[in-house]
Amino acid sequence: MVEMDGMKIVQTRAILNYIAAKYNLYGKDMKDRLFIDMYVEGTTDLMLAVIPLPFQQGDAKAKQIDLIKNRAVNRYFPVYEKALQGQDFLVGKQLSIADVQLLEAILMVEEVHNDVLSHFPGLQAFKTRTSEIPTIKKFLQPGSKRKPMPDEKYVATVNKILFS
Repeated sequence: MVEMDGMKIVQTRAILNYIAAKYNLYGKDMKDRLFIDMYVEGTTDLMLAVIPLPFQQGDAKAKQIDLIKNRAVNRYFPVYEKALQGQDFLVGKQLSIADVQLLEAILMVEEVHNDVLSHFPGLQAFKTRTSEIPTIKKFLQPGSKRKPMPDEKYVATVNKILFS
């Protein structure tokens, strides 16, 4: 839940769409929004592979780690690398919610495989460039509201609540 403009907004997609519309991060027309939505859905799929990782153990965790790298390197990152050729942003000539979400997906995958961008120079440049946008740079600083990968204590608490 996010409290914004006197409202309590729930559901990730609704929150993202509201913020994107409010801050002009949702393209200039319907075609831009279509591409933004497609890129957001792709990064969401990749991020959904990373999210359960801290809650897995043993062979299941090892398989999930391999799956994440395989999907990032062979399915998702090549698409984004190609989309960014000759331009700074995924859609149009300005930052969109798709760019913000791609950066977050990159950061999440790098927490699992820190060298995952080694064969993607366009994504490396995108990450560097996007991370320097003042509001994003501030958000990425230690102590910000960005949530790190859940640690063992968090996982234990969640497991206790859900499975005890």
